[in-house]
Amino acid sequence: MIEWLFISTGLFLGWSLGANHAVNVFGSAVSSRMVRFRTAAIVAGVFVVLGAVVSGGGTTRTLTTLGAVNALAGCFTVALAVGLTIAWMTKIRLPVSTSQAVVGGIVGWNLFTGSPTDTYSLSRIVTTWLAGPLLAAVFAFAAFKIVTALLRGRRMHILTLDAYTRTGLLAFGALASYLLGANNIGNVMGMFVPAVPFGDVSLGGLLTVGGTRVLFFLGGLAIAVGILTYGKQVMTTVGRDLYKITPLAGLVVVFAEVLVLFLFTSETLEALLLQAGLPTIPLVPLSSTQVVIGAVIGVGLAKGGKGIRYNVLGRIAGGWVVAPIVAGVSCYIALFIVQNVFALEVVRTSSYVITPEVRSELSQRGLDSQPLAQLDGKKIIGSAQFRQTLQRIQPWSEKQMVLLFDCADLDTLVVDTVQAFTQREPLPLSPQQHRSLAAFHGATFEHRWTLDQALARADSSWREPTGTLPRKHVIAFLQLRERLYEIFRIRP
Repeated sequence: MIEWLFISTGLFLGWSLGANHAVNVFGSAVSSRMVRFRTAAIVAGVFVVLGAVVSGGGTTRTLTTLGAVNALAGCFTVALAVGLTIAWMTKIRLPVSTSQAVVGGIVGWNLFTGSPTDTYSLSRIVTTWLAGPLLAAVFAFAAFKIVTALLRGRRMHILTLDAYTRTGLLAFGALASYLLGANNIGNVMGMFVPAVPFGDVSLGGLLTVGGTRVLFFLGGLAIAVGILTYGKQVMTTVGRDLYKITPLAGLVVVFAEVLVLFLFTSETLEALLLQAGLPTIPLVPLSSTQVVIGAVIGVGLAKGGKGIRYNVLGRIAGGWVVAPIVAGVSCYIALFIVQNVFALEVVRTSSYVITPEVRSELSQRGLDSQPLAQLDGKKIIGSAQFRQTLQRIQPWSEKQMVLLFDCADLDTLVVDTVQAFTQREPLPLSPQQHRSLAAFHGATFEHRWTLDQALARADSSWREPTGTLPRKHVIAFLQLRERLYEIFRIRP
């Protein structure tokens, strides 16, 4: 029951996201009465769950690199702070982005616990806050111009046009719902992944589902319930106020939304870009509201720019700036209360140690580790204490902090091949990996990277994939390695 209590705030986030974002996938279809609400809600609910379970991993991994909230009470507190921030900003009618609020909450957790913030991941996420709406505006502008040009020279009966429009609204609404689930499940359950409370679930002995997929399924259901229970009011009120455009223009808006969400969600597209030697598009959770607003502006500009309320746009932009700040501050305060008043563990206690071996690894990764020699052999408990100790030596950038925390983290692993080879869900090991792993039976490693390097020296199949390999192969390798850490880890 305590696990369900802790993830309840994540489910609440899912419900509120579904209730408020339903308008972005079927708002114009329902408000214009081209599609019935019940039909729209069923289609959206089914495809949201499918998107979350099947394709929800890419954007979630980006959030976990930003900051790994590794204790259930911490996940509960971050999700609660983000949910309250969204509720408050909605009440005062200030536009809010769930994606930005979640990022603010995770950064707040990092600041409270002393954990480093991956500035590279943060910069990629922030960049998409601008790129998403801009791309949607460009796509919508071009699509509206093309559609109107094609229809201008044709004499199509209004009923025929309505039929085509209705079919398009249903088809693109389903695609948008799938991508909404795939892209935004990271907002709902991403912070719970490092501290996933569920084990593997066996479905009749035929299929084993991992704990992360269970989380995604529950989050997807929460989004679907939000659409079903509260989506009608939002679709018929906010939808009419937001779109104020014809069903055909609404179809163009949803089409643009589908394109943008696909770009920032698809692992297949990322693999194709890698194979072509092109820059990849970051897989991050987007605000579908921001994307839709960008698309609406694109349609408005295609019509000549009349009717665009620039004062409203200014208010919306203000909300996007305020959301992560308010979420981060409220999260910091809430974590202090939960830890000091309710005595709950909001961060898993970790130990760190600096040794000549650690300093050598840091040097290999491009960091001047000579100033750390004074800490050789000293064990430091707690991420906040470790950060303070490092800062007393000299100032470090957040990028350098990420390296220091990763290399110095004391995570004792003892290789137990009996346990590894008898898992209920067999490890996907090649014959070479099986043999090389068996050779290390009983060996102890104080850091994760020391085990990685020992295996890589023993057999090249243990080297981390690089280059143009499809992302699914890279992710499969990383997941295998994470499972080994869990199996071999010495519990305190």
